Amino acid sequence: MPNIKPISDLRNYSAVLEEVAVGNPVYLTKNGRGKYAVVDISEHEEFERIKAELKLIKGLTAGRIEGEDKGWLSSDEVRDHFRRKANGEV
Repeated sequence: MPNIKPISDLRNYSAVLEEVAVGNPVYLTKNGRGKYAVVDISEHEEFERIKAELKLIKGLTAGRIEGEDKGWLSSDEVRDHFRRKANGEV
């Protein structure tokens, strides 16, 4: 069951923080609506890692689709592109 508290409970923030654990965030409400989530730092780091992985997968998938639609580049074309880029030509 979610742990939901009004933001006014932060007056005694140490009691609120004691309830936070991995897999057990505390959700804070403001004017009766969800506003903030207090999560364990390791859980937040895991969330950020997963978010970065999903962003990478999205980019790789877009590249694969573009390659299938527009055709693939040869390894020589890729090397030439990065050589030009390194020399400031692109």
